Amino acid sequence: MNRDELRWCLAAPRPAAGFRSRMVDVLGLRLHVRSRTGHDPAEPRWLLLHGLAVSHRYLMPTATAFEHGDVLVPDLPGFGLSQRPPTTFGPGRHADVVAALLDVSGVSGACVLGNSFGCQVAAELAVRRPDLVALLVLVGPTVDPAAPTAAGQARRWLRDLLREDPRQARILAADLRDAGPQRVAATLRHSVRHHIEDVLPHVAAPVLFLRGEHDPIAPPRWLTTATAITPDAIAAPVPWAAHNAVTTAGPAVAAYATAFAEQVRLRATR
Repeated sequence: MNRDELRWCLAAPRPAAGFRSRMVDVLGLRLHVRSRTGHDPAEPRWLLLHGLAVSHRYLMPTATAFEHGDVLVPDLPGFGLSQRPPTTFGPGRHADVVAALLDVSGVSGACVLGNSFGCQVAAELAVRRPDLVALLVLVGPTVDPAAPTAAGQARRWLRDLLREDPRQARILAADLRDAGPQRVAATLRHSVRHHIEDVLPHVAAPVLFLRGEHDPIAPPRWLTTATAITPDAIAAPVPWAAHNAVTTAGPAVAAYATAFAEQVRLRATR
């Protein structure tokens, strides 16, 4: 992650790198959405979904690396600059909020990229509202059934910290401040109770699984299983990265996602 990427991560609500902030009323909630719009409607429309305890901020190195198409990066309820509801949502309820956001925004057939817990939300969205999803890019999906508890995930997260770029510290500190430890802990409990392995077999959209090659939270065996149980899926590694590949290897993640979207487009024209 370079200095410009760090500045873009921390810019909101100020404009930066073509992205602006807006507040959107969705299902009685005020959502903060970081977006770059106004591109050719024939180009992909990207929706990026953040993971547990974080926000739009750490997704900006990937968001800014997309050269073409509109890009929407919402803060899920309770995170980042979005309103904090009195209760904590699981993946399904977050997916319902995201679906309503897309409906309000007039977006369908989105290319949806999620990281970590955001993959669980993205998978639920694809099953609940397939009309809204053209494809999924799932980066470091949780929760690996081999570590199905909060303690198991926490141990893997601590191992991952040793592999992450320390320049992310300012981003993660801002995100943890906004969410608060209680919401983070409650969302982790929702995350481990949700079984993405039961959802993936019902995803009709094409799926690209990515993982940082040094990611201990989504290990290779889990990606192999996830790819096998998903009807239309492929997988690839992101060199040098750990779990937060969307932050530390944004251009590479965006390049993989863009190439996959083009493959899906060409396949649809045959």
